[in-house]
This record gives sequence, structure tokens and C-alpha cells, in this order.
Amino acid sequence: MIQDLINKGLQLSQHTIFKKFLGKAGGLMSKPVKLGMLLTTAYGKLVDVDSGKSGFEQVKEVMQTFIRLVRSYVNGSYRDVSKKSMLIGVAVLLYLVTPLDIIPDFIPVIGFLDDISLMAWFIDSFQKEISNFKAWESSKNFEPTMGTL
Repeated sequence: MIQDLINKGLQLSQHTIFKKFLGKAGGLMSKPVKLGMLLTTAYGKLVDVDSGKSGFEQVKEVMQTFIRLVRSYVNGSYRDVSKKSMLIGVAVLLYLVTPLDIIPDFIPVIGFLDDISLMAWFIDSFQKEISNFKAWESSKNFEPTMGTL
């Protein structure tokens, strides 16, 4: 099942709509205030989703970690991440918070399938970057809380 989501996410990452989000992500990287608003919106969307599926919970946790990574990148405390990973990750967050995407979010159940697929692909493709950040957080005795976002 997870491999199906990853494959679907890979397909979505090649879609014209997602490529537009990549362009927007590049513009946001130089605007910390707007990027902060995106992080807050994406975080709110992730924590508001109520699902008992352990796979979804894992995706949600990793995406929340990525949000903390972006926050740390913007404030200059963590820079050990490639610019490409940052751009693609921010594009995934933009896609996540935009209600009108390839499959609109207002369509019950399947409206979030493209979001989940794209997140699964991102996590699979950029696991090393996310793992490196988690190790950095651990070395700093970082406790992820709402106040750190």
C-alpha cells in the first residue's frame, strides 16, 4: 500500500500543477514571513486531520518534522540540507495547503489521497535529509512542541 502511495506521489510530482508549486516555493524561500505563514497553515492542516491509520500518522509525523526543519533553516540554526530538498519540500507544503489541486480536497476521502501520495513520495525520496535533521534535533535535546513552530 505505501509503495502504491509513493508511486502515485512520484507521478503527481511530475504534474504541471506541482511544477507551478515548485516555482512558488522558490519565491517563498526568500520571504521568511510568508514561509512562516505557510508552515503554520500546513502544521494546522496536519494536526487537524483525524485518522486512526498508523501509516498516515507516520506520514504526518515526518511532515511535521519537515516543517520544523524549514523553520530551523529560515532562522539559520540548521543549514545542512540541500536547496533542492528545501524547494521540493516547500512545494509539497504549498500543494498540501492549497484546496484546489489535482484532486480537490473537498471531495470526500479521495480529495486527500493526492496529498497523502505526494507526502509519501517526498518522505521516501528525502528520508536521509529528514533523518539528518532529526539527529541534529536530538543532539540539541530539542523537544518538538507547538511553540517551536
